[in-house]
Amino acid sequence: MNTPNVEAVKQDELNCWRIRHGKAEVLVAQQGAHILSYQIDGQPPIIWLNDKAEFKTGKSIRAGVPVCWPWFGKFERNPSSVQAMYTGAQPAPAHGLVRAMDWQLGNIESEADGIKVEFKLPYPEGGLPGWPHEVDLTLTLHLADQLHYSLTSHNRGTDSVTLSQALHTYFAVSDVRNVHVDGVAGLNYIETLDDWNTASQSGDLHFAGETDRIYLDVPPQLSIVDPSWERRIVLTSTGSRTAVIWNPWIDRAAALPDMDNDGWQRMLCIETANVMDDLVTLAPGASHTMGVSVAATPL
Repeated sequence: MNTPNVEAVKQDELNCWRIRHGKAEVLVAQQGAHILSYQIDGQPPIIWLNDKAEFKTGKSIRAGVPVCWPWFGKFERNPSSVQAMYTGAQPAPAHGLVRAMDWQLGNIESEADGIKVEFKLPYPEGGLPGWPHEVDLTLTLHLADQLHYSLTSHNRGTDSVTLSQALHTYFAVSDVRNVHVDGVAGLNYIETLDDWNTASQSGDLHFAGETDRIYLDVPPQLSIVDPSWERRIVLTSTGSRTAVIWNPWIDRAAALPDMDNDGWQRMLCIETANVMDDLVTLAPGASHTMGVSVAATPL
């Protein structure tokens, strides 16, 4: 479907939509309702489109904003209430079941301040493979003077459902070694690289090695401060109290076939999430929306 602001395009094997408002452009793949990039004309990208990402049917994409649902990360690291929802005979894949599924383009609305586009994943007959629950999903994208995207889960079944989830955003940075995250000082976090022990953040977060942390009881606003690009990326979240901050650094990136060996320098993941104790339990008929607004402002 093409409108003046929404154009159907291809990215290798994948059907995508290019969405524009003013000088801002977002690229979204039908597979996974996966936001691939966000950029304002004449400025560095805000959401990172990995140069070596593979846009193949049925293959998860390492770039942009993967939707991790109905669990996040390694399945066995999720609380027992999330694991109990899965009944499949096959090992449960990391980051859930919807990243490689085709979503449907829903409503497109032009608004006074921008454009709103919906992507829908109605639950299939019998539920997802190994996950027989009647929950449908809507990813809503609102592009105006900033980008807002949100994920709504609606339980249409007769039983309660518990899930974890994340909007796994890869942000573009000039060089991760020269940026820092503010808004985390004093927060407790789970250090997954140290046997999942809990620690407390002292000051802003700077990067000098592989980082994989789950921050707890996170305030609504975090920022990536990037002096080289003279900007601050401001993240304002809703429906979430946890954030995962990740960068693979040198050795891990070298082991990833779909990332350049130096790709780690140009990205930083801050993932708006419901994980650990910050789970979502949906009673029959209930909905939950988790979202984040992203704005780039000059320093």
